Amino acid sequence: MNTRREFLKTAAATTAAVMVGTAARPILGANERLGVGFIGCGGRAGSHMGMVKHLKEQQNYPVDLVAFCDTYRPRMERAAKAHGGKGTMDHRELLADPKVDVVCIATPDHHHAHQAIDAVRAGKDVYVEKPLTHWRQFEMAKQLADEVKKTGRLVQVGSQGMSDGAWHQIGKLVQDGLIGRPIHADCGYFRVGDWGEVGMPIDDKNVKPGPDLNWEAFLGDSPKRDFDVSRYFRWRMYEDYAGGPCTDLFPHSLTPVVSMLGVTFPSLVVATGGMFRYTEREVPDTFNMLIDYPQKITVAVLGTQGNNDPTIPGRGAGQKMPTIRGWEGSLTVVGKEVVFAPAEGSKKQRQVFPVEHGENNIDHWKNLLDCSKSRKNELNAPIELGYHVQTALIMGYLAMKQGKTAKFDGEKQQIVL
Repeated sequence: MNTRREFLKTAAATTAAVMVGTAARPILGANERLGVGFIGCGGRAGSHMGMVKHLKEQQNYPVDLVAFCDTYRPRMERAAKAHGGKGTMDHRELLADPKVDVVCIATPDHHHAHQAIDAVRAGKDVYVEKPLTHWRQFEMAKQLADEVKKTGRLVQVGSQGMSDGAWHQIGKLVQDGLIGRPIHADCGYFRVGDWGEVGMPIDDKNVKPGPDLNWEAFLGDSPKRDFDVSRYFRWRMYEDYAGGPCTDLFPHSLTPVVSMLGVTFPSLVVATGGMFRYTEREVPDTFNMLIDYPQKITVAVLGTQGNNDPTIPGRGAGQKMPTIRGWEGSLTVVGKEVVFAPAEGSKKQRQVFPVEHGENNIDHWKNLLDCSKSRKNELNAPIELGYHVQTALIMGYLAMKQGKTAKFDGEKQQIVL
């Protein structure tokens, strides 16, 4: 097996070799087919495969599942056998496949940006799972945003809640001035779960690194460690590879709020949290953050994995419904309606707007595939939005870890602690 240094050196060389140029892909006809390759074949990736298969078989969408990659051979082979197509344990081989037009990246957090950069450089459009990067990889988030712009590729971030028409409707109402000048918003995520054996089962407790499991590839740019079967299969429990609610759950909550408010980078972020219920893990199970934006808007993002309060109205399991507040009133969603409530002293009246359509992850996929064919950047969750959201989340995690206020230098695009 390669040493870790040899692996990273080989990765850089192979990535350069598979770059196929960044010329704009021609607009495809309605019946021309797209091939999708999957980097990562675990539980979440399996859901994505099912959605693309649904589009192909139930909606007759011209798309095929053509390639599969995982650092654990049994997972890769199961996916390739179930859906057909080529299997590999090296994502660079998948990217070199001319049959792959669109790549789905559903790997541990610390691989997302590296693999997405490789993909856009190889001329592929991308569906990249949230979070956009690991919490220690701010520079990678910036680099990915730059590479997408440079290559002209399309990158849809896996914040599938952005397929929900409610957030686009509220964003338009905010833009039209219904709530007056925005000043405050809150959102959050509440669920029960430690991401241990139940949430992330260990496929084989006796497995060892070798031909069927590439531990060096799994580590990537994370700290070098001896093989640990729990770290490999239950990676969400460890700080080297994940960030708890802040980076795993809060992208779902914060992304619609950032989009509705039309803000970009924060001015400062403070945060608190820790392991308040589950002590086996390294990442927090409870996390709370306050984000100030230069437009004099504060966003509160609150949550815990120690309680799934059923009294909190949500758009998904445990997701707290956002409320957007302005000088003239507030907007939120109640059931299937967007509700405007006037603020004290406002002359405006309460208004209700039917939600045009709800969240649908299959629609989120179709949005990317449609844009990939037309070459129009009309994505639900484009890279720019993902970059702005991930910046705030990284600032929050660093603020919590260091007990400091994280500030953002907009001119230099740097986080300052």
